[in-house]
Amino acid sequence: MAGNGEIVIQAVRTADRDRYLSALYAPADKRDALLSLYAFNAEIVGVRDRIHEALPGEIRLQWWRDVIAAGNPATGHPLADALVETIVKHALPLAAFENYLDARIFDLYDDPMPSRTDLEGYCGETAGAIIQLSAMILDPRAAPECAQLAGRAGCAQAIAGLLMMLPIHRGRGQCFVPRDILAAAGSSPEEFIAGDGGAGARSAVAAMIALANEHLNAFDQEASKLPQALRPAYLPLALTGAYLKLLSRPDFDPLRQIAELSAWRRQWLLLRRAWRGWPARSSLT
Repeated sequence: MAGNGEIVIQAVRTADRDRYLSALYAPADKRDALLSLYAFNAEIVGVRDRIHEALPGEIRLQWWRDVIAAGNPATGHPLADALVETIVKHALPLAAFENYLDARIFDLYDDPMPSRTDLEGYCGETAGAIIQLSAMILDPRAAPECAQLAGRAGCAQAIAGLLMMLPIHRGRGQCFVPRDILAAAGSSPEEFIAGDGGAGARSAVAAMIALANEHLNAFDQEASKLPQALRPAYLPLALTGAYLKLLSRPDFDPLRQIAELSAWRRQWLLLRRAWRGWPARSSLT
């Protein structure tokens, strides 16, 4: 990745600061590969912002499918070439990328998320897959034993991320809050994205925060077993609990405000987890 390294680094540093910082804790010989994966993720997440119509967006995703399937790290696209090099070098499964890109089609449209089950599937195929692929780069032998942890971590991280982006999604007319969660709160996708979100908006957001915490707690139950070699893949999750606490504050309006942590707090939380890992559940506070 030597020729494309600075472009990849800048792409992640700009678009995904949390994953960029987490990659700095990885062994030097794994860092470029992780950053190429995170740059790919950031590029795909940003398709909706750069390409405002769904069909051209799908064509772009298909281009990435074709590049990944061909396995030729000489397309002239720095991020694509770096990713293909990583896939080949670390024997990453192509099916995971195919499923990831299929899931990301949802981002291009304004269709509401149908159900909690659909949301969890979406999170598993996107954020969960990125964590598991990162783990395979770090230690391909240990990674399969932690696949379930990757799923839980991905759901917690992705749901928190969607909540943090609520003002942007609502402005676009997108609704990632599932219909069944909205219905239980006495709301609907149409009401949730309009105006002040309606009377049930706060309850729906609270239910989403509870769902993210459910997955985070399930991850915490087993996280002490996570091998040290795999910690960098899971490090962004060290910030998820802090984001959820901020979203839950009574003086914070997640429908209009984007949750952000200060730079020093992010650095501290990541540093603590990088060195200490996740303690056994009984010692969590």
